[in-house]
Amino acid sequence: MSLLAAVVVGACCALVARTLVERRGVSSSWGRRRFGGALELWLAQAGLSMRPYQFVAGSSLAGLLAFAAAALVTGSPFVAAVPAFAVALLPRSYFGRRRGARLRELQRAWPDGLRDLSASITAGHSLTQALVNLADTGPVPLRVAFASFPRLTRMLGTVPALEVIKEEIADPTSDRVIEVLVLASERGGAVVRNILDDLVVTTTKDVKLLEEIESDGLEMKINARAVLVMPWLVLVALTIRGGAFRDFYRSGGGVVVILVGAGLSALGALWIGRLGRQHEEQRVFGAAEPGVAT
Repeated sequence: MSLLAAVVVGACCALVARTLVERRGVSSSWGRRRFGGALELWLAQAGLSMRPYQFVAGSSLAGLLAFAAAALVTGSPFVAAVPAFAVALLPRSYFGRRRGARLRELQRAWPDGLRDLSASITAGHSLTQALVNLADTGPVPLRVAFASFPRLTRMLGTVPALEVIKEEIADPTSDRVIEVLVLASERGGAVVRNILDDLVVTTTKDVKLLEEIESDGLEMKINARAVLVMPWLVLVALTIRGGAFRDFYRSGGGVVVILVGAGLSALGALWIGRLGRQHEEQRVFGAAEPGVAT
């Protein structure tokens, strides 16, 4: 019966984790959801070259392995369920932070990238040629983002190529910059440099504000998550060896305590997540894609 209970609880943990990974990955327009591109875009922004089903399967497998190890150590599948569930969500949390860091690097690179564009235009290049040069010699995050621009602009033209790059980046700050670049490309002439100079000022202010918001809430997030994790680590430590603690948490009363504790931890996690959520700017110039809570 213990083995059967372990298998059932482990399968439930994997299914719940898979559902949360899929739902909290990233949302997108109807067209992207139809082809499974929303989570794929999220993975690409995090620097992962894998299919969505591979990511979900890997997260579920990690949860199952953690469940099996914890159940073996503690002797109770119910004690093992919560740590296993947390482990299953670790890849989403880790790569969510990695995705956020990559997007922030891109946002920070825009002021220098725009100065490079302005310098290229001052040297006599067109905006299109300046963007091609940006893909070759600009700041590293922008080189990666604009790597396909030279090919796209030859195939589609400057404005459609910028629209494609904008949807690949899927970032509100980049949306505004690229929309202004589209406007500058359509107008042309001497006004382009004035537009770029104004854009450097506004983008620099946006980046500084985002950095301030992020740094203000970092310590509180770390402390809150530590408070949630510590009781479960203590519980695992108490049940590693045989004795009164292990016997109690394998009994019906212990299961009730675990279920109540798991419910309270879940409510606390949701409340902390709600209070500490960064209200990310919605995309106005592209498909609305809420960010992933980290």
